[in-house]
Amino acid sequence: MIWLILGIIVVLLIIFFVSTINIIPQGEVWVVERLGKFNRISKPGIRIILFPPFYERVRKEISTKDQIVEIPNIDAITEDNVIVTMNAVAFIKVTNPFDAVYGIVDYQKAIVNLVKTSLRAIVGNMKLDEALSSREKIKTTLKTKIIDDVVSWGVTIRTVEIVDLLPSASMQKAMEKQATAERERRALEIKASGEKMAKILEAEARLEVAKKEAEAQQILAQSSAFALEKIKEISGTEDKDMPANFLLGEKYLEALKNLSTSDNSKLVVYPADLQNALKGLFNINKKDS
Repeated sequence: MIWLILGIIVVLLIIFFVSTINIIPQGEVWVVERLGKFNRISKPGIRIILFPPFYERVRKEISTKDQIVEIPNIDAITEDNVIVTMNAVAFIKVTNPFDAVYGIVDYQKAIVNLVKTSLRAIVGNMKLDEALSSREKIKTTLKTKIIDDVVSWGVTIRTVEIVDLLPSASMQKAMEKQATAERERRALEIKASGEKMAKILEAEARLEVAKKEAEAQQILAQSSAFALEKIKEISGTEDKDMPANFLLGEKYLEALKNLSTSDNSKLVVYPADLQNALKGLFNINKKDS
């Protein structure tokens, strides 16, 4: 009987001893209390908890890895009275397990609420356009604003990212209409600018052509005046009709030549002023000889 009792006691001691052996995985630490008071922080490895849970017990298992805290949708009002909806995600790391357990009831829930209130305050001091185009600025301001508050909780904020920042549905429709109107206005401006440039180029081309025609007419007039002057010098006469007669006679001779070479030519018509034209022509030829 005594041996039976001793055997039972030995078995119970073995079971009790085995139950005190705990293996803490990598990436975790355990906050151990002794008789309800903080005793130690057990790191990864094989650790013994004495007489659990009466003498010593694990108060909380804390992950030392980076943790992701999702911040659900937040409604905020901008400085120009527009409602925007935001959500974010925070990356945190517990650097002081004692403060994370005894400094705050639930550090993750506290961070969620802190980020919400801080985001509302930051966006409330910005206009809609600035808020939509300044995510990086909001993120930096938010991190700076909350980083000191979470230190007392034994937590470090790695970063906070703004996932979505959208105006209300009615405002989105108004913005879409505004964007469409702006695109149409710019298209009309581009079209009007193109037509204006085309008209300017056309006017410049016409002006250039007019200049060229004027220059050609001026050159032609100068050439005609020069030719008449030379004719007068060659003819040596004061007859003002001499140059005209010369030109007329030359045309008559060309016409007669064409008539004479034609197969259908049976009749030759002499103009009334042929003598004067030939006279002018012969006088010019005599002068040249």
